Amino acid sequence: MTELVIIWAVAVVLAGGAMVPFVRKRRRLEHAGKEAERKAIEYNLQEPQSLHPVVDPGLCAGCGACVAACPEGDVLALVGMQPKAVAPARCVGHGMCERVCPTDAITLVFGTESRGVELPRIKENYETNVAGLYIVGELGGMGLVKNAFEQARQCIESIARSPGRAPEGVYDVVIVGAGPAGLSATINAKKHGLRYVTFEKEPDLGGTVRRYPRRKLVMTHHFDVPGYGRLGFNEVRKEELIDTWADMVDRTGIEVETGVSVEAIHPAPDGEGFVVETPKGSVRALRVVLAIGRRGTPRKLGIPGEGGDGVYYNLMEPEHFAGRRVTVVGGGDSAVEAALLLAGQPGTAVRLSYRKAALARVKPRNRERFDAAVEAGTIEPLWATNLTAIGDGTVSYADAEGTEHTIENDDVFIFVGGELPTAFLKSCGIAMDTHFGTPRIRS
Repeated sequence: MTELVIIWAVAVVLAGGAMVPFVRKRRRLEHAGKEAERKAIEYNLQEPQSLHPVVDPGLCAGCGACVAACPEGDVLALVGMQPKAVAPARCVGHGMCERVCPTDAITLVFGTESRGVELPRIKENYETNVAGLYIVGELGGMGLVKNAFEQARQCIESIARSPGRAPEGVYDVVIVGAGPAGLSATINAKKHGLRYVTFEKEPDLGGTVRRYPRRKLVMTHHFDVPGYGRLGFNEVRKEELIDTWADMVDRTGIEVETGVSVEAIHPAPDGEGFVVETPKGSVRALRVVLAIGRRGTPRKLGIPGEGGDGVYYNLMEPEHFAGRRVTVVGGGDSAVEAALLLAGQPGTAVRLSYRKAALARVKPRNRERFDAAVEAGTIEPLWATNLTAIGDGTVSYADAEGTEHTIENDDVFIFVGGELPTAFLKSCGIAMDTHFGTPRIRS
């Protein structure tokens, strides 16, 4: 009996010793989760912009796999020993948390009960309510380069499986846009032997990414590209990604007609497919894939002088503005990153005008760098202000009390978001839906 007691005692001690590292780790994770939640509240990251994870506590096992898998960092955290979306505003919809969850407790949804998100109506194969007209990539509500490539691959494979091919003089598919989704659609169209043409309105490849500030980090994930190989980075600088895409075009042998915008898409007179109108003329196609991104056109302020020289909606070459007096408008990551890049140029005086009293929904690292720049005097914040006019060598703004101010200024950079191309989509017959917590279609 004594020996049995001793054996049990030893077993209890060994089991307890084995549990100590686990308990310590869980405590560290819990502490980190509470700190992440505190930062999310401080930085106003709790209101999601679009796609974000929702955790079902009844299904969640509390393993923390989703927290470890999230490449964004602090979107999810362990709070109360269960994962919680503490900073959903930072989610870009990569879906890793959803994929690694062993109990299917995570769902990615569009919008919330109180805040709707308007998106085009699409089916599981990315076809819209207009038969033969498809939407892939960011315009469908999902970010991340890998998601764009995967959606386009699935879309083109669905088209390739469809019966029949286009007659002479008609394309199997017209692809609109040459960002990541458009490039993937083009590569996969060639792989499946489809007769295609790809139009990109900009003079160069890149889509929305090309308008990012210089050296901006872009989140992605490992994936394979037919005829090219595996892209093996989780995050990459904007310039390196654009160079990769150019190399991809060269090595896969695809063709993209740059500098050609699509002005209209309407059904063909004989009812077979579509007529796609461009400034160079019209083309016929059985199907059309829209990969044009969500931004559409930059949102404007609608103030006097905005159409003049020295007003920009992206920052390509910050060194060109060395020694200038610059005002950046906006309070998101793009505005903050542009202000920081400009402040790093010799002799450049930078102000940031934002309509609120503090930054909202910016990445913590950007917030810390911005605060340091303000402290160092390299960026002057104009809180709770709205630009009212842009003049020749001046800019005017109104403060919170409505008092008008005019200051000397050379250039204005406006980063207040983009206009969803709703009018264009509706002209194509595509229906728009407002989502209040609607689960996304899994890719």
